[in-house]
Amino acid sequence: MTRKTKRTIWISLAAFVLIVGGAAAFYFGSILNQLNGLQKEGDESPFAGIENVEKVNTPDPPKWEGTDTVNILVMGVDARGLAKGEVPRSDSMMVVSLDPLTKKINLFSILRDTYMNIDGYGKERINTAITHGPNTAMKAASDLLGIPVQYYVYTDFQGFIKLVDAVGGVDFDVEKDMHYTSKADNNEYDIDLKKGYQHLDGNTALMYVRFRHDAMSDFARSERQREFLKAVAAKMQSTTTIAKLPSILEEVSPYVDTNLTLSDMWKLGGLGYQSSMNGSEQIPPMNMLKEERTPGGAQVLTVTNEEKLKQHIQDIIHPPADPEDSSKVTEDKTASGDEPKSSEQPAQ
Repeated sequence: MTRKTKRTIWISLAAFVLIVGGAAAFYFGSILNQLNGLQKEGDESPFAGIENVEKVNTPDPPKWEGTDTVNILVMGVDARGLAKGEVPRSDSMMVVSLDPLTKKINLFSILRDTYMNIDGYGKERINTAITHGPNTAMKAASDLLGIPVQYYVYTDFQGFIKLVDAVGGVDFDVEKDMHYTSKADNNEYDIDLKKGYQHLDGNTALMYVRFRHDAMSDFARSERQREFLKAVAAKMQSTTTIAKLPSILEEVSPYVDTNLTLSDMWKLGGLGYQSSMNGSEQIPPMNMLKEERTPGGAQVLTVTNEEKLKQHIQDIIHPPADPEDSSKVTEDKTASGDEPKSSEQPAQ
């Protein structure tokens, strides 16, 4: 190989590195720019019109040392027909819990008619908490579940539609025919889905997660929302979707608000990519709720035993040690000739 040939190879290699490096810088620069836009401030915040929005104190964010569980309240709202600055009740509320030690994710969907004490505002349905600001909503979710909810992500129908379309839609099994019409909103959000495995775009996905016009109403709907969110999360982890992340963020950014900082989002993204779904559950579960009526006569759901519910959440996030596992370890040691040592001295 001549010196000229070597020089040509090195020049070509250097050019390749510069091109790849420039593309990577553009890619990550675009992501950082879009992530910065998710946290709305001042007049851009959907909560700008709420007085005393910081009235309720919330738990400090985790130190990101790899030991603290991260809990994020995800809220979807229907903002149609509202005046500017008016905050709607949350149409859906979910808490995503990530354990950095086990790399497991648990998803809890909160029934919106759960009736509880909203700190500073008395007893109300939990879906009204967001109308007093995100801190109040996080505090309500934290009080109900018994875990520190440090972050929130807030979006409306349009943000959901944009997200699903931006990831290219989701292939999903619709478990039954779903049909609903309403003249109240000029049939803009009618629901018409057929049973079967099919490709859902943003509009049809919204139909699926909104449907509650059957015998199980919100109970079935909350389960559908959890299952679909898991499918979206799986799609987000694909290599193809990750490559499109800057454009995805650009599409959803105008419709999302969060208190996650850029540093938080970057660390959360890494943790989420390494983690797998452990399970999902409706809160309160069926065996811990009862139907009641408010003094005004409205039908609501209440928790039969608040402490039992909180312990139930802890058992899901941090499962108690299984005695059978301990006995199996002892059996394995005995079989291998490694006898467990006794603390008692043999008789003389």
